[in-house]
Amino acid sequence: MTLQKQSIKVLVVGCGNMGASHAIAYQNTEGFEICGIVSTGKSKEVLNERLGGGYPLFSDYAEALASTKPDAVCISTYPDTHEAFAVMALEADCHVFIEKPLADTVEGAKRVADLATKKGKKVAVGYILRHHPSWEKFVEIAQEMGKPLVMRMNLNQQSHGVMWNVHRNLMKSLSPIVDCGVHYIDVMCQMTRSKPIQVNAIGARLTDDIPEGNYNYGQLQIRFEDGSVGWYEAGWGPMMSETAFFIKDVIGPKGCVSIVAKEAGGTGKSDNVDSHTKTESLRVHYSDINSENAFTRADEWINLTDEPDHQELCNREQRFFLKAIQENVDLTDHLEDAVNSLRIAFACDESVKTGLPVML
Repeated sequence: MTLQKQSIKVLVVGCGNMGASHAIAYQNTEGFEICGIVSTGKSKEVLNERLGGGYPLFSDYAEALASTKPDAVCISTYPDTHEAFAVMALEADCHVFIEKPLADTVEGAKRVADLATKKGKKVAVGYILRHHPSWEKFVEIAQEMGKPLVMRMNLNQQSHGVMWNVHRNLMKSLSPIVDCGVHYIDVMCQMTRSKPIQVNAIGARLTDDIPEGNYNYGQLQIRFEDGSVGWYEAGWGPMMSETAFFIKDVIGPKGCVSIVAKEAGGTGKSDNVDSHTKTESLRVHYSDINSENAFTRADEWINLTDEPDHQELCNREQRFFLKAIQENVDLTDHLEDAVNSLRIAFACDESVKTGLPVML
């Protein structure tokens, strides 16, 4: 007789884009059972209805934690709550899935990681690109292009309507190059597998609609120990340009590989969350030339058939989380990578504010 694994009771905290997608993933994944939904506003009622209704709803996180006694907590709230909510969950002996960034300070991220180790609980961070087969292929091909690498990436968003509300709320605690940049810094670190040694960054405050001292456009540059360099650019707001807002390009001595997202990179798509993970095609160019300096290899187009949409990527993240809990997967490196990418992002933030390079 085969014993059935008991479902993991999960408390969903935060019901925006990511929280709703993760809740749908839990509902559709055998092994999880939603035991409650938490938000301060009406979004929990909207999500509850979308899920078919019947879930306990809470406005207060601490009350929900005490009442539902979950096995795991999914935190998809604004970054300034991440550390406190994760600590409360871990202290209640819960596993944690948490949207990036892990915290809104490096020290806070370390506290969460250390507490996870102390309590023997799993903490998975929402690095969604790590679960995308096309991005995995992008990293793999980049690693075959020799060293040093030149990595060029951006994601500017001409946000308006609801997305401008979301971005303004995010900028109450973080800049775009911290909140969004941790994804791409993580990708660069995977591509080089080298230690970052220096960052430079610039930023501009293009609206009075965000807190003083913050900026809604930023560009960062990273130097790695192996000679590789990379830049990432992120701007949010209704004033942002949609010309060349989607660049994902890696160059090495042996050639280059680029994400060519013809549809996702089209006009009007820059603040569409579904577009941010789409690759559609990878274009691989080889630098091989003959004695007349003519190319000897044609460019190669890779169109991967497994192109998950945003919801399927969230499903895959939650299957990863489930496996980590059920099979006791060691997430030490996963958490260290999350802390490291945040440390680099905050160094870039410091460079913007001081106008000086920061050594790592």
